[in-house]
Amino acid sequence: MEYCFLRGLLLVALTTRMLADDGQVTFVSELSSKPAQKLSKYGWYGNVRLQRFHIPEETAIARWLFSVTKGHTFHCGQHNVTIHIQYGAPPVINPTGTVFPNATLWSPCLSLILPVTSQSSTTFNLSNPAPGDWYVGAHLPEDDGRIEQKGFPSCSYFFQPQLSIRRAVDTPILPQGTFLRQTAAPDRPARLKLYVPQFASSLSVSVADCSSEEGPDGGNCSLVLRLGSTSLQHRPVTVNCSGIGCSAALSNPPWDAWVRVVVESSLDNRTVSFSIVSNTTVGCKPKSVGLKVDNDITMLRGNRSFTNSTSAGNDSTMTDAAALSNDSASLFTPLSACVWSIPVLYEEVDVLSLRFTPASGPNVSITDTHPTLLTYPLYAHATGGTLNLQLTLNSTNVTLGNTSSSVVACLSPRAPVLELNHSQPCRTALFGGYGVQVNASVPKAVVRLPFPQSTTWYLTLQLTCNSSDCGNTSLVSVVPEVFISACVEDCGTYGECRLLRSYSYLYAACVCKAGWSGWGCTDNSTAQSFRRQLTATMLLTLSNLSFLPAMAVAIKRCYITEASVYLFTMFFSTFYHACDQPGVAVMCIMDYDTLQYCDFLGSVCSIWVTILCMARIRDTFKYTLFLLGALLIAMSMQLDRKGLWNLLGPVLCAILCMVTAWVYRGVQRRHCYPPSWRRWVFFLIPGATCALVGVCLYIFTETEDNYYYTHSLWHILVASCVVFLLPPKEKNREAVGWSRGWSWSWSWSWSWRPRVCGYTLCQSDKDELYAVT
Repeated sequence: MEYCFLRGLLLVALTTRMLADDGQVTFVSELSSKPAQKLSKYGWYGNVRLQRFHIPEETAIARWLFSVTKGHTFHCGQHNVTIHIQYGAPPVINPTGTVFPNATLWSPCLSLILPVTSQSSTTFNLSNPAPGDWYVGAHLPEDDGRIEQKGFPSCSYFFQPQLSIRRAVDTPILPQGTFLRQTAAPDRPARLKLYVPQFASSLSVSVADCSSEEGPDGGNCSLVLRLGSTSLQHRPVTVNCSGIGCSAALSNPPWDAWVRVVVESSLDNRTVSFSIVSNTTVGCKPKSVGLKVDNDITMLRGNRSFTNSTSAGNDSTMTDAAALSNDSASLFTPLSACVWSIPVLYEEVDVLSLRFTPASGPNVSITDTHPTLLTYPLYAHATGGTLNLQLTLNSTNVTLGNTSSSVVACLSPRAPVLELNHSQPCRTALFGGYGVQVNASVPKAVVRLPFPQSTTWYLTLQLTCNSSDCGNTSLVSVVPEVFISACVEDCGTYGECRLLRSYSYLYAACVCKAGWSGWGCTDNSTAQSFRRQLTATMLLTLSNLSFLPAMAVAIKRCYITEASVYLFTMFFSTFYHACDQPGVAVMCIMDYDTLQYCDFLGSVCSIWVTILCMARIRDTFKYTLFLLGALLIAMSMQLDRKGLWNLLGPVLCAILCMVTAWVYRGVQRRHCYPPSWRRWVFFLIPGATCALVGVCLYIFTETEDNYYYTHSLWHILVASCVVFLLPPKEKNREAVGWSRGWSWSWSWSWSWRPRVCGYTLCQSDKDELYAVT
């Protein structure tokens, strides 16, 4: 959702009609802003704060203002904020210098470095920007691996981008074949636009009859002619005019699009008048298919039968492919002897999952006489995934035995390349393309494009030979598979593809584990070995067995409820860490979220019951607080299980109850409580030390690299402090709860005290006589 605090036309000063100053062009201002977002250190693409801006047609100047502010008062030093800008799709970045997956192609984006201490800002200006969506991403430097506990103060920075544009709302249209008289000055260039129809093969713009205000300029035109817009990766075509005129020609111009024409004067303090004309050549134009849609329905039904077929293409022969081509010629769009256009079925499978299928079936026939064209429209909501092209040569093509023969393919945006050969580059007039080829020795080629531009993509296929005549190899069959997937090969074995959202825009990225890295989690330069993964799993799980001594002490001292809580914590902490491992040494006995919830709940409840047990309050109050605290802790864990106060709240409340009870007993007995110095020296102080050291390890020293042994020490220290801090069994303690009616003998025998009419026969501790109470 775009937050615009000033969006619209500001008809004050900037909206003044430039009648004699700027060729009747009216400029308006449009402003837009995005809310500030907290920046994160870069570990994967999910740490990038992505914003999307829309630049309308006829925009002359775009100016971004990037502001970064610090969200706290203490000193954190200087940090560098990296800002990435990309046109048409989110920026593909590689701050850590990792390896991309095989056959994955990407274009570098524009990156800016902004040093920040407390508050900084920078601007970025762009003349004649390409219309459409522009994406801005920002992040802090690479993550150092330190695990920060939620709720503790840390260095935070907030990033806010703003955009201001100047748009010419009444740009003149340059007609074809008709001269248009214009003027240009050094500070006021002439701005025009022309429309390029579909199937145009070339475009030319000519400037003639140049003259200045002082008369003819001695045969020197002194103009600069620019065709196209700026998209960072591609610049406009620029021609410096000399003499009385000049011209610029574009082969394979963008189809069905407006092309911007800017003419600037290079003469100081002099206005130049000139005539300008454009011409478009349409080399191939399709025949009309009429208004009947019966054939389209037939193609859809036929495509469904092809999709449901188990043999996609390798079971068909060349004869079948040729027959299919002849039978379906009327359903395709034949172009007049220069290209063969095949309609493509566009199918949305899931979020960021699209599939394009040729209407004639998976096999496409390719000849050497003319190229075959397939069109793939890609809308903005699909640019957050990966565009995949997989070209496979039909294995039954035994006639393609000559290695000099190959099928050349060119995937290009906005316009196709209709002339394919070994010397012709795969690029159009204003945009680059991606070329592949298959032959008998290399029957399969793959191209992956992360975050493709939102436009119409064209795939051109043609059979080429080293000699002028391919001989008997005049028709081959290939299977072009074009589809959109969320991530590259689903991030592989050591990665997870996650769906991200920036307001209403969805995109996907890989989060890697076990030390693997890269765009598709294929870079194993820092990968963990299996032994390292197994060691981490064993340490984090077996360290929970340190709760067994705590359980034994609790049972011996008749704290059965406390022992059951320790058992719950040990069980779920063991299997949570067995499921939480990043590599292949993983075992999940139930849903991960359930294991994590139970582990966090058991940990806090263990601390809660231990401190309340140390308070030595009456059993009725103690078990009431046990239950009430467990319910409140369960509620808070559901709200935010990683919040700081979910741990500090119960701990502080329990300590307050304990201190209150100890102070009350000390005042009542006029003696320090607990009264024994041995209790303080050998139990309370060592237990508190274990707890303090464990908390310091947990909060201040844990990183992603040392997590498996620092967190294991945390398990051992917490369990050890329970052994030290549990109070001894009370003498003459009233038998309630688990002990009423039953008694536990450490000679491993059960004794039963009968109940008579609601009373219990109790055994005297002193004289072993029975009395009715």
